[in-house]
Amino acid sequence: MDVLLIEDDPDVAELVKDALTDLEHKVEHVTTARDGLFVAASSNFDVIILDRMLPGGVDGIRIIETLRQQNNKTPVLVLSGLGEVEDKVHGLRAGGNDYLVKPFAISELLARIEAVTRQRRSTPPETQLKVGDLELDLLSRVVRREGRVMILQPRELKLLEYLMRNAGQVLTRPMLLEAIWAYHFDPQTNLIEVHISRLRQKIDQPFKTPMLHTIRNVGYILRADCQSEKIAAA
Repeated sequence: MDVLLIEDDPDVAELVKDALTDLEHKVEHVTTARDGLFVAASSNFDVIILDRMLPGGVDGIRIIETLRQQNNKTPVLVLSGLGEVEDKVHGLRAGGNDYLVKPFAISELLARIEAVTRQRRSTPPETQLKVGDLELDLLSRVVRREGRVMILQPRELKLLEYLMRNAGQVLTRPMLLEAIWAYHFDPQTNLIEVHISRLRQKIDQPFKTPMLHTIRNVGYILRADCQSEKIAAA
């Protein structure tokens, strides 16, 4: 099982990592909200274990809200010293799957992880992505817009799927390089620009309303509504 642990307390982090690795689970550990969001959006995990109070006064609940807005459905188990009923309700309503108050028994943590991941396995797999009138069938790999079928190359399909899964979110160059090409560094080429241009020619140019936009000096965003003044298509 692949686990993302977002926890800044070294003692808690070591305890959780040791328990999970002893069970032969793979654990990726980060300590800040920024790194947590980046890693969660760039890789697939079976569960995210998330501390609420992170460096800089960031509430981990904001991470959950952002992930759910991105249609990221990875189960999230919240760890927190905030144990009032309203704290738990806030965490669950934000999209958390479970809420465990510190201090906790490691056996209970493992049982709760098993429970939230079992719930996910029982959910039917997603077979179609849809953003506005753009559709991607994940089984047949067929792309349609306004009912018109478009032929995409394998890398273009992978790029489109990533954009659609993160619709409405600005995706930076490092995020795209890591997610689509598995590059953990910037090769300083126009690789991304070439593929974005090809994808835009297929999903945007034949249609009245563009969906794939460039945010200058930041990255790219796919969205059905292009009314925002922040969007400037390149």
